[in-house]
Amino acid sequence: MAPVTCSFCGRNKKDVDLMVSGISAHICNHCIEQAHTILGEEEKTKKGTKKSKFQLKKPKEITEFLGEYVIGQDEAKKVLAVAVYNHYKRLQQKDQKDDVKIEKSNIIMVGDTGTGKTYLAKTLAKTLEVPFCIADATVLTEAGYVGEDVESILTRLLQAADYDVEAAERGIVYIDELDKIARKSDNPSITRDVSGEGVQQAMLKLLEGTIVNVPPQGGRKHPDQKMIAVNTENILFICGGAFDGIARHIGKRLNTQPMGFNKGGGAALADRENLLQYVTAQDLKAFGLIPELIGRLPVLTYLDPLSKDTLKLILTEPKNALVKQYARLLAMENVELKFEESGIDFIVDQAVAFNLGARGLRSICEAIITDAMFEIPSDDTVKELVIDAKYAEEKFNKSKFKRLQVA
Repeated sequence: MAPVTCSFCGRNKKDVDLMVSGISAHICNHCIEQAHTILGEEEKTKKGTKKSKFQLKKPKEITEFLGEYVIGQDEAKKVLAVAVYNHYKRLQQKDQKDDVKIEKSNIIMVGDTGTGKTYLAKTLAKTLEVPFCIADATVLTEAGYVGEDVESILTRLLQAADYDVEAAERGIVYIDELDKIARKSDNPSITRDVSGEGVQQAMLKLLEGTIVNVPPQGGRKHPDQKMIAVNTENILFICGGAFDGIARHIGKRLNTQPMGFNKGGGAALADRENLLQYVTAQDLKAFGLIPELIGRLPVLTYLDPLSKDTLKLILTEPKNALVKQYARLLAMENVELKFEESGIDFIVDQAVAFNLGARGLRSICEAIITDAMFEIPSDDTVKELVIDAKYAEEKFNKSKFKRLQVA
């Protein structure tokens, strides 16, 4: 009887770890591994091809998609949709023969914590199907100091694009906490502002458009390190920040007193609760951003504070609403979860009291539902959980939030 050999490489059965036999052929483990590697490379190539064909949607379509996940913030949605649509139209102008060149529309969003700045940017990237990354401005410092170089922002974008430079060069970067790199003082100082104005200066060329040498693994650059050249000309930068205290600058400019007698009647009082709607580049400069940076972020929009009604909708309406998430978790245990109207109202009232925005909803829900999540997996008799005001208040009073409230 002839020895069993691999039909692909000819190896003998005794020379391999495993031989898989078919009807009239055999394949060894070495050829199986090689075929698997080839398949993996082919899949990567296909994914790269798909990424290169980004899906351009009209501004109204973008806004409708954002509306499925983000409640309210109509002004911010409209500004983002138009800026993004124009940005991607700009990428299609390569074949134009005239001298008209459309400039990039980087965006800056101003809004209180928990109003949905980061969530808007994430959802935006989802609808456009382009590489997207979130960078934190607080860790950035000037070159030569402890912290991260500005170029490390693009490392995250490359990782999101599976190191496909072409795809990364038309991606979206969301730079969070931009207000934390504001100039510390208008007065000259003998010390360097390495995590403030110095970072703003380093970001100028990055935002405007230039070829940047990016360290593939992030961290500090050094001479012996291999770099990847990335052109930022077609990368859309969206910056966001709470800019805590900017309302004082806006109020001063509008001659609106934040405290004291109300000279302007009820309308002035209502406006005073949302002064961010009047934010301008002048206010950002007064807050501590340098004029050169503001000029490279031409599109400025704001996010409204969240009212009780808005928080209630956030809790129940979006596709990824918290109520739906908890219902799915308990459905995996064959338990039906019901949120009564009174229970939802209680959660919203507490979120308003603690002033944590939409993020506060999650923390309060966790405090209320943790006991049930602990008991239910071990108790097969429970088939339904109803959360009303009485149940919510009882669980909430046992939590750390109640102790904070008393303090």
